[in-house]
Amino acid sequence: MFKRTEKNLVVGLDIGTTKVVVLVGELLDNQGIEVIGVGSHPSCGLKRGVVVNIERTVQSIRKAVEAAELMVGCRIHSAFTGIAGAHISSLNSHGIVAIRDREVGEFDVERVIDTAKAVAIPADQKILHVLPQEFIVDHQRAIREPIGMAGIRLEVRVHIVTGSTGTAQNIVKCVEHCDLQVGDIILEQLASSYAVLTEDEKELGVCMIDIGGGTTDIAIFIDGAIQHTSVIPIAGDQVTHDIAIALRTPMKSAEQIKKEHAYAISRMIEEGEMIDVPGIGPHASRQLSKKKLSEIVEARYEELFNLIYLEIERTGFKEKLAAGVVLTGGASLVESGVELAEIILNMPVRLGAARGVSGPQEVIGNPIYATGVGLLIAACKQGSDFGMSALQSPDEVSMWRRMRRWFKGNF
Repeated sequence: MFKRTEKNLVVGLDIGTTKVVVLVGELLDNQGIEVIGVGSHPSCGLKRGVVVNIERTVQSIRKAVEAAELMVGCRIHSAFTGIAGAHISSLNSHGIVAIRDREVGEFDVERVIDTAKAVAIPADQKILHVLPQEFIVDHQRAIREPIGMAGIRLEVRVHIVTGSTGTAQNIVKCVEHCDLQVGDIILEQLASSYAVLTEDEKELGVCMIDIGGGTTDIAIFIDGAIQHTSVIPIAGDQVTHDIAIALRTPMKSAEQIKKEHAYAISRMIEEGEMIDVPGIGPHASRQLSKKKLSEIVEARYEELFNLIYLEIERTGFKEKLAAGVVLTGGASLVESGVELAEIILNMPVRLGAARGVSGPQEVIGNPIYATGVGLLIAACKQGSDFGMSALQSPDEVSMWRRMRRWFKGNF
């Protein structure tokens, strides 16, 4: 059964509030990635991106992994995993050091980044990412790669992302209970940005909005670098909940009605269009105006986009977003959602699907899988640093785990 050991594979594990998705990508000779395996299963143990039931989360991950393994015909032993939730916070920081040999080397870059990340954070938080925005050699700014440049003083501006230590540990625990090793934990909006944004958009200034099941994740890029990340605890599940309450129908039925009939702009629905609404328990189904449904959906999306507008204004970057907004994530697929976003945000908006990878169009062309594809790209970028294949044997995984713990404890 498991014969594909000669392939160079990477695995992305997107543990979302509504679903767990496992994507398996094959690294091609031209440095590209082809998605060759997909596994998906409803997520039962998370709420707004945070694990609330380890056992049920483990079961969901295991089911998704088994489906992906069956599709590609090999055993998965490691994966790059996403993290999201209202516990995520971020800040920008600055570091400065003297250049040791009057020429910037790797050691100087490591030192200046260590200086920049020496900031006070709450005891229950851990640093997830330190993302360089620009390097400055003496007074020369906007340097992306300083190694080899001559100078006396090296500065760096970085974006630091932190998250709850307990939440990150619970994610790792759930993954390891499925006999998987965590290659790295990646902020989900950062992963999504790898998949859906172009370099031109990042240079001009763009805001990426990933509307998932439990949270809406925001990332702003200007001059090719990430400038701001934040999380809004309103997303697709809240829309489904509103529909279930207002229509007095089960959550599963409300989700299906939302996907098939909802519009974010109710005036686009003609009067008289009706839909069937299943009843709860023994209650019979009934007919309801499609326009009434869309009024419920419109109210929640208006609230969400207004919160996003206020968040963008708060950052001070609104006037610098020349490329506008890119929407992605499963809840971005609501009909007329892009049009409503353009009206409220007052800037160009497009729907973002994965780019830069090959594979089944129903995967790479669907915003639902943007985070999973982004995790594959992140795994490709960092794979050589991690030093292990997604197909290693458990003994090799254990060896690498012991080595990583030894290094962390001694350096």
